[in-house]
Amino acid sequence: MLSKDNFDMKIAVIGLGYVGLPLALEFSKKYSVIGFDINKSRIIELQNCYDVTNETCKSELENSNLIYSSSSSDIEGSNCYIITVPTPIDDQKNPDLSPLILASELVGSVLKENDIVIYESTVYPGATEEVCVPKLEEESGLQFNSQFFVGYSPERINPGDQTHRLPDIKKVTSGSTPEAAELINGLYLSIISAGTHLAPSIRVAEAAKVIENTQRDLNIALVNELAIIFNKLNLDTNDVLEAAATKWNFLPFRPGLVGGHCIGVDPYYLTHKAQQIGYSPEVILAGRKLNDNMGSYIANQVFLKLESESINLSQAEILVLGLAFKENCPDIRNTKVVDIVYPLQKKCKQVDVYDPWVDTKHATNLYKISLIEEIGLRKYDFIILSVAHQEFIDLGLNTIKEYGKKTHFVFDIKALFPHQNVDMRL
Repeated sequence: MLSKDNFDMKIAVIGLGYVGLPLALEFSKKYSVIGFDINKSRIIELQNCYDVTNETCKSELENSNLIYSSSSSDIEGSNCYIITVPTPIDDQKNPDLSPLILASELVGSVLKENDIVIYESTVYPGATEEVCVPKLEEESGLQFNSQFFVGYSPERINPGDQTHRLPDIKKVTSGSTPEAAELINGLYLSIISAGTHLAPSIRVAEAAKVIENTQRDLNIALVNELAIIFNKLNLDTNDVLEAAATKWNFLPFRPGLVGGHCIGVDPYYLTHKAQQIGYSPEVILAGRKLNDNMGSYIANQVFLKLESESINLSQAEILVLGLAFKENCPDIRNTKVVDIVYPLQKKCKQVDVYDPWVDTKHATNLYKISLIEEIGLRKYDFIILSVAHQEFIDLGLNTIKEYGKKTHFVFDIKALFPHQNVDMRL
């Protein structure tokens, strides 16, 4: 019988990325924790107190009791497994559950009676019990809800956000039985100062997570469409939004690129499940299509401006400031800046991309984009401010303009500077 009174928690966190590492570190303050990752170089970096994601600092790593491993034998003594692996989409925008399945098979191979497996990876409603649990049963030979138990507590990590840290964000929890749910909820309550919300079922918790980002996606899609309309009306979108925001219940969303591992991905998990059960989503997919097309829209605006100024596209030299999917963060997963860069590369003489946060080798390996390591060595016809890194704000518009030729144009996608001082904004 599963009971919190006699359950001596020994935790293994599977996947030490943006989600898993902060979680493992926080739990290690109170429990015995092993952090597992199949990437051996990642383990070596962490053992040397270096976190490429910048979600933790060196002192946190140096002062933690967390043990790191890439060997499955090291997690065999655990009784609580928390899976925090990525859940991306494939080229057809379908959920790619292969990392989740592999992690489930790994945990299943070491699972013992009365162990608990908690999933944090974003999935569609039903995935945990329909996809993951059968893998756990198959690999372990144990029976679900009598010999082992499962929970789901969706991650709410916001990469690059130093204000909203893991303990400060309310956590949704759930379990496959009332006893498991109570134990899992208590586990997270022990580290989450903001508290928890115990959902009535795993499927409710899964659905709650996937709609969090779907809602944001649709709101951003609305203001992106407004930006396209206002551009045609010769209106500055941010001026309009600031005026509208004087009403107390106006939602303060801004236009821009929607990339990353959450907002640009999660809605496809929900629409995939909806289509499985015979419903074809209209609003969600329309918002996704609009947001996915914003990169090419911006590139086309650049082409139109250059042509209107009689600048030969084949001779144009362009600087793109920022490659990360969001500000003050090295994460380039699913960054939509590439949707601006690629069309420009096809038509222009030179397209330089500069991002002080992003690892050059990572950008080359993932997107075949060679970042320049220094700005100011070349003059440009067009400068695109694509990411709101603090470094770019600190540079100031006057310095940024010094990178331009005598006649040049600045496209301030993120509205970092007053619209009257730049040539184009969304």
